[in-house]
Amino acid sequence: MTAKCKIITDHCCDLSQEFLDENDVEALSFSYAEAGEPDGGLHGKDDAWQSISSHEFYEAVKNGAHPMTSQPSQLDFEEMFRHCLDTGIPTVYLCFSSGISGCYDGAMAVLGRLKEELGDDIPLYVVDILCGSTTQSLFIAEAIRQRDKGLTAEQMVAWAQEARYYVWTAFIVDDLRYLARGGRMPKGLATVGAKLDVKPLLTWDLDGKLAFMGVARGRKKAIRRMADFFVKNHNSDIFSNVAAIGNADCEHDVERLESLILRSDDSTMFLETTIGPTIGCHVGPGMMSCCFWGPDRRKGASVSDQIAGDVRKG
Repeated sequence: MTAKCKIITDHCCDLSQEFLDENDVEALSFSYAEAGEPDGGLHGKDDAWQSISSHEFYEAVKNGAHPMTSQPSQLDFEEMFRHCLDTGIPTVYLCFSSGISGCYDGAMAVLGRLKEELGDDIPLYVVDILCGSTTQSLFIAEAIRQRDKGLTAEQMVAWAQEARYYVWTAFIVDDLRYLARGGRMPKGLATVGAKLDVKPLLTWDLDGKLAFMGVARGRKKAIRRMADFFVKNHNSDIFSNVAAIGNADCEHDVERLESLILRSDDSTMFLETTIGPTIGCHVGPGMMSCCFWGPDRRKGASVSDQIAGDVRKG
């Protein structure tokens, strides 16, 4: 049966190219390069580890490489959008969070120009899913399942705009200085955290930005906190009882986290991903994440955040 809608995402989702191909999902690539390096230093396209292995990439970062990332170009967006329009299948782009990237704004700019050229009713939609990385992989995997159950493009948009508030995330990084270098954490806090061996647990807030959710002294305790977070908050129905586990060249910790989760719920299924270059440039080697479906996160927001949300809705 022909799908009623086509899905585009970007390689920030950390899903393998094989998985994307098997499920007929298109993906846009970010790029990375070291500024000021005469030969480009560590550089390339985020193509789901087809051009470089994850170990090679993270070893280079460990040894001092400082690549920065660039979102898809306007030409990249236009070529992808026109390709999907040519298929005749209504298409939805489930886009990396606008909270930490200009990718959504870039996609919307191209969509606006295409609508001026082809008409406002072209069957092409862009949704800011307010997350990325391992959380995005979980989101895309479920979007595929819903597409295969028959959702139209319009229904996929409505589903995605609601579902993004039901994905939960906890992740740790091994060295806070990578986030500080990218402006996503104060440098002073990163320095103090490193000296005290404090591992912050981070998450996505309702606006798709990074937020603190707690700290643990040492990596082992942080991994246990992640397992406890899953056990306390996950949805356990047959299709939603999935934990997406991402790692940045620290596969040895994946088994530990999964073992802790299975002690509490041995029916849990796992979706394992390797953190791609786009995210890896900002978090460094040693990042680990646990993502899952849970209750509506908006209901746990502070009163102030709820008011702000209502204001943004007009």
